[in-house]
Amino acid sequence: MNPAPKRFSRLQTALFSGAIAATASISLFAPGVSQSVRAELQDSPKAVLDEAWQIVNREYVDGSFNKTDWQAARQELLSKNYTSREAAYEALRKALEKLDDPYTRFMDPKQYEALTNQTSGELTGVGMKLEQDEKTKAITVAEPMENSPAMKGGIQAGDTILSIDGKTTKGMTVSDAAQMIRGAEGTKVTLRIARPGSAEFDLTLTRAKIEVAAVRYSLKNEGNKKVGYIRLQEFSAHAGEQMQVAIKKLSDQKADAFVLDLRGNPGGLLRVSIDIARMWMDTGEIVRTVDRAGDSQEMRANRTAMTDKPLVVLVDDNSASASEILAGALKDNKRATVLGGQTFGKALVQSVHSLSDGSGLAVTIAHYYTPNGTDISHKGVTPDVKVNVSDEQKLKLANKPALVGTKDDPCYAQAIALLRTNASSTRPVAANELPATK
Repeated sequence: MNPAPKRFSRLQTALFSGAIAATASISLFAPGVSQSVRAELQDSPKAVLDEAWQIVNREYVDGSFNKTDWQAARQELLSKNYTSREAAYEALRKALEKLDDPYTRFMDPKQYEALTNQTSGELTGVGMKLEQDEKTKAITVAEPMENSPAMKGGIQAGDTILSIDGKTTKGMTVSDAAQMIRGAEGTKVTLRIARPGSAEFDLTLTRAKIEVAAVRYSLKNEGNKKVGYIRLQEFSAHAGEQMQVAIKKLSDQKADAFVLDLRGNPGGLLRVSIDIARMWMDTGEIVRTVDRAGDSQEMRANRTAMTDKPLVVLVDDNSASASEILAGALKDNKRATVLGGQTFGKALVQSVHSLSDGSGLAVTIAHYYTPNGTDISHKGVTPDVKVNVSDEQKLKLANKPALVGTKDDPCYAQAIALLRTNASSTRPVAANELPATK
């Protein structure tokens, strides 16, 4: 492949850094802007509008900007007077609507912080999942998170939280309680706890950064087969490390085969999907991206696969983006059988930028194709084996998550049936397998 021109190097950086790019080197104002206009912009919400406009102007995947006059859009944004940042934000959102791309979007500071927290795979707090008792409406602990202040402090599943820093939780929603418990790293929060068989007690915990589990795994004995079941919930920053641990531990436990569950996985960081693909594939192309100039880049396996055992990948209509990159790579390279429902169909890559006032902008910078050259946009990855799951079955699994990955889960049950009959192949094949999309 010919080397990409120098102009393409920023795209490479964005892709390999998980589609998050910094904007420190970006000039805030376009050439030709007078000193007086610059001063006016710097002291108004227009500065952020121009900053965002320039990022889109430079990076957006469609050079025609959906056949709109993007220069005129800038003039319109900067010609208005805004009474508040919120008014400016709304004007920017309306300008971005002209692109007709739901993935190129502006985020206010709170929304941007939420996104960066999600992709970082970390949160700051005491580390416990809360729920509300259906009958009493009390705030209770569903489970403490591994290695969290809550777990280290002795919090147990089923504990009732009566008050937070002296404020009763009566009448609070789970969201309200969680918001009060969250806080800056190193600060303290005092919880009043009720536990069956014990007197009420106070527990003071120190908030910390906690790595959120994106990967859950277990070894299942399915007849005479040991199956390593791995559920990947999102491609956050720590998901690759967690997947590596899962594959190693299940391999050490002598797993004969694997089921990788990507159902409901909305995607995440591109570099993480590539890293994880390399844990399953020894050779072959993983994905190809194309920017607005038509320059393409291939990401390939690099002989670092951790296992060659048979693999079935579970997908559904909520498997999107990075999930589709991974499923498409494993399918096209015949490394795994993809089983379940048609995936979501998001074939675009975004770069996420922080803006000078703490807000953020996600911009579509490239289109991607599976190794066979398939454009899955609005179509999704077609599974090798389709499994029709009824609404009743979906509701049952949603209400009882413990049934996911068991014989009561139709997709998992079908995966086990395939593995039992094709245990010697890296890619189990069913008699009713559909041809791969070309």
